[in-house]
Amino acid sequence: MTPPTPGESYTVERTFTPEEVDRFADLSGDTQPQHTEPDDEGRRMVHGLLTATLPTQIGGRQKVLAHTMEFTFSRPVYTGERITCTWTYESVEERPDRYDLAANVGCSRGDERVLSGTVTGLVRKGENR
Repeated sequence: MTPPTPGESYTVERTFTPEEVDRFADLSGDTQPQHTEPDDEGRRMVHGLLTATLPTQIGGRQKVLAHTMEFTFSRPVYTGERITCTWTYESVEERPDRYDLAANVGCSRGDERVLSGTVTGLVRKGENR
């Protein structure tokens, strides 16, 4: 196992589809019209928490068990837009059985930030990263 290291970064990219927005609306029960009906440009607004699955995707790949997640949604995301999410470990404290950590996360559409936040949690020793 490679322990997490402060400054270490991971990135994922994704373009959300109308079908994904529909599935999330069904799962979450959030069927507000901005998510279910296209705007004048034919786009659908992606749920904020669906956008927040990008940092959780990175955390899942890193075997992070989250303790807290705090997100600020600064701009809407629409279907068909390419979103890039970066996760950077800010602090890591080794414990006998785990690594306690804090990470900064940010999701952007080009140069425009759409989500920023922090995640705290742990990685158990012995987990394959």
